[in-house]
Formats: sequence, structure tokens, C-alpha cells
Amino acid sequence: MAADLWEGRIVVVGASLAGLRAAETLREKGFAGPLTVVGEEPCPPYDRPPLSKQVLLGRVPADSTGLPVRRDPEAEWRLGVRATGLDPVGKRVLLADGRSLPYDRLLIATGTRARPWPHPEQAALDGVFALRTREDAARLSERLAAGPRRVLVIGGGFTGSEIASACRERGIEVTVAERGPGPLVGALGGTLSKLAAGLQRAHGVDLRCGVTVTALRGDGDGRFAGADFSDGSRIAADLCVVALGAVRNVEWLADSGLAAGPHGIACDAGCRAFTQYGIVTDDVFVAGDVSRFPHPLFDYQLLSLEHWGNAVAQAEVAAHNMVNPGPLRRPHLGVPVFWSSQFGLNIKSVGVPTFSDQVVVAQGSLAERRLVAVYGYRGRVTAAVTVNMAKWLEHYRGLIETAAPFPPAPGAADGHPLITELPVPSDVPDPRGLSHGPTVALTGHLPDRRLILVRPGG
Repeated sequence: MAADLWEGRIVVVGASLAGLRAAETLREKGFAGPLTVVGEEPCPPYDRPPLSKQVLLGRVPADSTGLPVRRDPEAEWRLGVRATGLDPVGKRVLLADGRSLPYDRLLIATGTRARPWPHPEQAALDGVFALRTREDAARLSERLAAGPRRVLVIGGGFTGSEIASACRERGIEVTVAERGPGPLVGALGGTLSKLAAGLQRAHGVDLRCGVTVTALRGDGDGRFAGADFSDGSRIAADLCVVALGAVRNVEWLADSGLAAGPHGIACDAGCRAFTQYGIVTDDVFVAGDVSRFPHPLFDYQLLSLEHWGNAVAQAEVAAHNMVNPGPLRRPHLGVPVFWSSQFGLNIKSVGVPTFSDQVVVAQGSLAERRLVAVYGYRGRVTAAVTVNMAKWLEHYRGLIETAAPFPPAPGAADGHPLITELPVPSDVPDPRGLSHGPTVALTGHLPDRRLILVRPGG
């Protein structure tokens, strides 16, 4: 048993999906020592994907989104308390209540939070929301149920688009403002962004791209009343949802000496955290949205992923490696997978679409809104996105894992020729020009914009 190989005290900071699955896996692997899970929110771990879908539609109460527990992790739960610091020499986690927790091995799974509107006085207006927590979803769902005349959504990423979809399904007028050229462009590139834009407009969304919101306006009594845009226009609205992407929860590690920054905490393929000098630790591990990890399929770039499946898989690998000696440890090499439901479409992705220079529609068509788009980089398949054709996802996962040639051979999947005769540029934009943050971030470079470092005096 793994517990015969290593015993000690383990602390998990982060009581969400990754933290829970890691705690369960530790026990499944035979760890029998003291286990403490720390969480900033006062409630037990819950599922976040339903918050922007079923909860906003009023189909599921926000407080019924608790995660199923595979087995009792027999942990001490410290909920409603935030970690404020880490002493790696004394091996202690510092807490907001003034206490500290000793550890022999530590798992950091603090995830992300919603990026706030940059003007606090405007963000404080009644009717301005973000969507990240269960409480956020409950409050926003209640306000949507009251029937606002118009909702403004700032940001056209997956969360913003799902919120807009929920509004239209409820019969609420909605405006989406996106600084980039189109919705979902930061995750899927220009070709599928055009499909997403057409879909939103066909469902009555007032989609405004290439503009920014310059100010949120109040009515004089502290209630949100509308917004001004960079093109000089303005709208009246009753609610505003700020969907500007996520911020990694790493500030509490500022003095820890770990390689923690805006893209998360860097770790090796075995989930062991790096120090700021690039030295791998053997007692601090990382999992979930807060991690940055190398992947051989994507030139060993450090990936930051905001994906449900990645959080589970990485948490299980981290837990396994925490209680096993070096020769028995294994890498986290899962191919990223994510999904979204919006405006009647089921969108699923495998691989990293932003790690591409070309894309081809291999099955179906944009006009049918039923297709498989395959992405390639330097002649090999790196990603695939299905729209209402999810059954083909496993086929393309195999092409990615085996570095199959791009474009795929005609009829490789279903015996039909390619719809698009030639691949087209994938048009992956610089994420700095977007309102929404990408759900997959290549934190080294963009494949079609390789940078050369010029050393002074060299």
C-alpha cells in the first residue's frame, strides 16, 4: 500500500473539485495519515459548470449543485477560512483566522476567481454581477427570474456566451460586448468564432464586437442603469454581468518562493511545484485551474487550463504522486477536453485549439451548424472541436495523441471528403486584445508568433 511507503501530514488548500478528488484519491491509494482540507467558501465542494447553465435557467437551485462524494476522505474540513500565506521552510500554511497548519506534503488547488470590473465604485452598483460562486449564481438567477428588460454581458468567452444564451432562453433582451473580433475567438479561433457570432445574432443577441465598455452608469440611487461604449454609443439596461475571464488565486503565495504568477503556479508533469528559481520541490504539489504544467504534445509549453476534466485528472495524479516514491510516480499527460452548451448547440473540444496555425472543417459544415473543425500546427493535428457531433471526439483524440498529419486524410472519419478543400488560418488572436480570457492558455508563446529574446550587449 502507498501508506507503507510514505506517511505524514497532508494539507490540501482548495475545497473545490480538484481538492475533493485529490482527498478521495489519497485515501483510495492507501494514505492513512492526517488530512486537512482548507476552503475559503463556507459550503462543501460543489459543481461550477451548472451555474451558468441550469441554475441561470431556473431549472436547478444553486444550493443543489454539490459534488457527489465517491468515498469519505475522512478529512478535517476547514471551511470558510482563507489561506493567507505559506512558510515553506517551517512547512506551515497560514490562515486568515490567525492560525497555521503544519504539513509534510501540501497540495495547492486554490483555483480561480472571476476577474472583477476594474472600477470598484461602478462594480458596487446594484445590478452588477460576476459569476463564479454558488452565491453569485443564486443572486443572478433570482434577478433574471424577475424579468429585467435588458442584460448587458461584458465578455464573449464561454461564460459570457452561456449567460447570454440563458437570457435569451428566458426571453430577456441581452447585449454582449466583446473587445475582440468575435465571441469565443480566444478559445476557438476565427473560423468558429464566425459561427458563434452568427448564432448569437440569429437568437436575437445584440452582439457588439471590437468595442469596449468605458463606463457603467448608475441611476443616482445606486442602481445600475446602463453603459457607455468606446464607439460613443450607450445602452440602457437593468443588469450587467462582468465575464472578463478568471484570475488565478496565487496572491497568498507572494512570499513563498514558489513560481506563482498571473498564469498560475508552475509545476512539472508530476504536479510538483517549481520554486521561483526553477527548482522542483518534493513536498508541494499543484492541481486544477491554478496550475501551469508542461505537455509533450504541445512543445512542452506550460499550459493553464480552466477545465473540469483536467482538474479531476490532475488532482488524481497529484494525489498518487504525493504518497508514492519516485519510481512509482506517473505524469499528468491527459489531452485537454472541454464542453459548452449554448443557443441549442453542444460544443466539445479536445486538444488545444489555440496551439494551431491552420484549421479545416473535416466533417459537416458551418451552414449546417453541425461540424468537426480540426486544428493543426506545423503539419500535425493538435485539436478538434465538434459542434453537435460529439461522437467523433474520441477519433480525433487518437489523431492528436499520435501526432497524426494535418490536414487529416479525406474521409478519415466517416468516408466523406473534406468539406473545405484547403485549410485556412486558424486566426488565433493575441489574448491581450480580448475581453474574455481563454480557457486554455499557452503561457510560453503563441505558435504563430514566436518571440526572439535579444540579450543586451550580446
